[in-house]
Amino acid sequence: RGLGWGSQKRAGSAGRKAERMAESGTLPTGFGELEVLAVGTVLLVEALSGLGLNSLTILCFCKNPELRTPSHLLVLSLALSDSGISLNALIAATSSLLRRWPYGSEGCQAHGFQGFATALASICSSAAIAWGRYHHYCTRSRLDWNTAVSLVFFVWLSSAFWAALPLLGWGHYDYEPLGTCCTLDYSRGDRNFTSFLFTMAFFNFLLPLFITVISYRLMEQKLGKTGRPPVNTVLPARTLLLGWGPYALLYLYAAVADVTSISPKLQMVPALIAKALPTVNAINYALGSEMVHRGIWQCLSPQKREQDREH
Repeated sequence: RGLGWGSQKRAGSAGRKAERMAESGTLPTGFGELEVLAVGTVLLVEALSGLGLNSLTILCFCKNPELRTPSHLLVLSLALSDSGISLNALIAATSSLLRRWPYGSEGCQAHGFQGFATALASICSSAAIAWGRYHHYCTRSRLDWNTAVSLVFFVWLSSAFWAALPLLGWGHYDYEPLGTCCTLDYSRGDRNFTSFLFTMAFFNFLLPLFITVISYRLMEQKLGKTGRPPVNTVLPARTLLLGWGPYALLYLYAAVADVTSISPKLQMVPALIAKALPTVNAINYALGSEMVHRGIWQCLSPQKREQDREH
């Protein structure tokens, strides 16, 4: 669906209005004082929780030699990307509590790029972990360092590539309805957005989701005959679908219909759900792993740190 000149003009006018609200501190359309405060508070809690748990995971990997394995490198990549999402949420939370976007239009583009890149890296890292677990538990050869490093390099290079395309003209970053954070602009709904959306969604959502589902299903089929699989084979795929699915539905709706028919408050729901994923992923992949869990406690234990210094 391509927008006519009049629709494009209204979209541009709406974008300029959002920019003025974002920079002046005026309450955005559809939001009251308490609602803006509530969104900012939720974002702040999600940001601090995700940053805390994922920073602890990263610190654990750096300090514990036992965790320096090819398989855990993929988990480290996920923790880094989720830390980026939480940092993005922290900036959005600060702006929401200030009731304005203090970083200007260039800051909005940078915020959108950083958030989009780390979101794509998180999705693809989850798929890489799923494939790595299948390779580790269901094949005769274990995951080696060259393969793991290549996977991580590809995940981040691909994510940066797709996130840079809106800066180059395919797609566009703009303010979300609240006016205090930036993301891929779906309000225009023109051919530029639609072509970018469907191409990006196939390679960065549907394909990683397919890899995740198939990898864990094959693990269930192979390991289910000998006993219970050593990892949760259901939660990762559900987390991807439930965490990023609302964003996918919102973007799909914007591509085929008038997104302004959805209330601004409802449009913010996918963002709030997605910003909670770093906490969920940290619990699932780090705290849910016995080895990582043990490594975290070793990092936090004063006795353990004293023994390490003595040795």
